[in-house]
Amino acid sequence: MNGAECLLRTLVSNGVDICFMNPGTSEMQFVAALDRVGGMRPILCLFEGVCSGAADGYARMTGRPAATLLHLGPGLANGLANFHNARKARSPIVSIVGEHSTQHQSYDAPLSADIAAFAKSVTSEVRTVATAHEIGADASEAIAAALRPPGQTAMLIVPADFSWSEAGLPGPVVPRPIQKVPGNDRVHELALRLQSGAAGLLLGGRTLTRRGLEAAARLAGATGVRVFADRNAARMESGSGRFQPPRIAYFPEQATAQLSALQDLILVEAKAPVSFFGYPDQPSFLAPAGCRIHTLAELDEDGTAALEALAAGCKAAASPLPRQQHVAAGWAAESALTPDTAGAIVGALLPDDAIVSDEMVSASAAVWPHLAQAAPHDYLPVTGGSIGQGLPVALGAAIACPGRKVVALEADGSGMYTPQALWSMARENADVTVVIFANNRYRILDIEMQRTGARGFGPVAETMIDIGRPQIDWVALSASLGVQAVRAGTAGEFERAFRSALALRGPRLIEARIQD
Repeated sequence: MNGAECLLRTLVSNGVDICFMNPGTSEMQFVAALDRVGGMRPILCLFEGVCSGAADGYARMTGRPAATLLHLGPGLANGLANFHNARKARSPIVSIVGEHSTQHQSYDAPLSADIAAFAKSVTSEVRTVATAHEIGADASEAIAAALRPPGQTAMLIVPADFSWSEAGLPGPVVPRPIQKVPGNDRVHELALRLQSGAAGLLLGGRTLTRRGLEAAARLAGATGVRVFADRNAARMESGSGRFQPPRIAYFPEQATAQLSALQDLILVEAKAPVSFFGYPDQPSFLAPAGCRIHTLAELDEDGTAALEALAAGCKAAASPLPRQQHVAAGWAAESALTPDTAGAIVGALLPDDAIVSDEMVSASAAVWPHLAQAAPHDYLPVTGGSIGQGLPVALGAAIACPGRKVVALEADGSGMYTPQALWSMARENADVTVVIFANNRYRILDIEMQRTGARGFGPVAETMIDIGRPQIDWVALSASLGVQAVRAGTAGEFERAFRSALALRGPRLIEARIQD
């Protein structure tokens, strides 16, 4: 078998059976091998940032890596923004990057680039295949690296001649790693800290799914510890009937107020909280001065098991906190469509067990309280802050969970970074309902202009925030990419459109003309 076939067989035997790809000349052997090696589902994406973002969404929902196939250094460069988000999400991904054939690399051809340097900006796990006979073993090593807790992108750079050359055997099936569990001494020490009456737990990583949240709820009920969620954690189970700790606020003034009374902050698969940006006269580190920072579980440890052990040590087996219960919101059918109104409609109609990909940016604060009262769902927020993740993450989540409805709540500005995801949704008949919060403006920058102390809002500065000239026609754009779309300008129109989209399988888009 040639190297491309060997690589494919190694991936498939290790359960890596989805590949989001945008191939070029150096990857044609891999593409041709898809017809000879069964078991791999290739998904064509029209932009590499869709590949990387979709692989992130897939990993968030399955805990397993998908592959990406990218063309040389420029192809990888196009995908780096969403690989950055995947790094912050701790998503396992195996990214295969084609390289020029070895005899061609010395000529500085037009597409020549330092691929490893690009790759190292988003991961430390970069491996370049040295011979065709090593391609199988190298692929297995990349898979093992991607799966190593807490999860990461592993980059495998494959020179084109190794793909067409005779290769060795496929690489071995790698064992799935088991996360380390924090020792009893650490658990016992922190159980004592919870008795202080001024302690907090900050949950991140995998602790924001059912078992971790249940243990945290028991601890809160038994000890009074305050529980917070990392707002940029990759996945959180949310909705009515579930314990929902408040997320650390976005702006530092609000976040420091949340944490102000704490004397001890215990991290569980989370980092100490810092603000998204630095602002004049505002702290970057959000915990109060003098607050002691402790770690119950490191990022690569099993925080859920640690929380359960802590709950057992505190005899917190019963009496969890009261859960958030659904409260129906009302709206007038002919009222203007605002973020709050749209959020109320989404919260009321969201189906049970849906997956929500959130990149609403400025609208998120108004919509989030309604999502907290919606039917139980998985919530996938912004992780690394590099915009353009919402639509690709929704695509990947839909591929990962084909029996569940995915709802992508997307700002118009950030949606324009990766609209090509709509084409892949149509091609794969992915069950995604996309809501575009269209206000024709980088609204978040109105806020940030004031917060940073910039003296903007003059006529030139205004042109850098206004994206309504010319106005983006999301209905026409979506239709051109194969996704049926409608426009809604009132609450009633949006409700009807959202109900209709949820009732049908496959991708639909609603351009919600927001007034805020």
